Amino acid sequence: MSLLRDEGVVLRAQKLGEADRIITLLTRDHGIVRAVARGVRKTKSKFGARVEPFAHVDVQFFTRGSDFPGRGLPIITQAETLGAYGGRLALDYAAYTSGTAILETAERLTDHERGQPALQQYLLLIGALRTLASGTHEPGLVLDAFLLRSLAVAGYAPSFADCARCGLDGPNRFFTVQGGGTVCGDCRPAGSVVPSPETLSLLGALLTGDWGRADASEPRHRREGSGLVAAYLQWHLERGIRSLRLVERS
Repeated sequence: MSLLRDEGVVLRAQKLGEADRIITLLTRDHGIVRAVARGVRKTKSKFGARVEPFAHVDVQFFTRGSDFPGRGLPIITQAETLGAYGGRLALDYAAYTSGTAILETAERLTDHERGQPALQQYLLLIGALRTLASGTHEPGLVLDAFLLRSLAVAGYAPSFADCARCGLDGPNRFFTVQGGGTVCGDCRPAGSVVPSPETLSLLGALLTGDWGRADASEPRHRREGSGLVAAYLQWHLERGIRSLRLVERS
């Protein structure tokens, strides 16, 4: 039996019995952790509101084993708020639905390495939630930037200029989800699409963090880019992100 502290973002909360919840967090040092928060559904709970989705918390776990997470689910014994984003996101439908899609994607991209550190994904998640809550950029842009960068960290970085197959210098006209992004005419497979150059420029800006170029983009290019990002994400995850269907696009 041991106590362990870490910080993390609450991705999901599920009911357990009459008063408890199972809390899923992406933590800084231990990746995805699922733990029981006892009594948090009671009105007198001391930290129930601190372990709701979107919360950034410093949390203490009790585990029944020498190795974390030990036998069975660890138990959350303390939680202190480091950043409360849920309240601010709930005031804006576009921001809230984009945030929900970000949480779902973060879990899907890290769940296969449960208990193992995923520091880059964790830092991307914190940054995306802070940006969403600040309202400094359009929520759909923040979402697509997070999706592209998370895919890149996971080893699936798309190309938006050079040919993803032969390396021919860009810009290249054709885009293929299966082929890793833009491709030249010689490498173009059947089913490739031809996005507008402005759309590819926008996606490249989101991947590299060029917010000046991204913020200046037109709504039609944002919509086209979002469709490409969603298709690329679905291809690599082998199934879709349910929350993306609810996201409000400009």
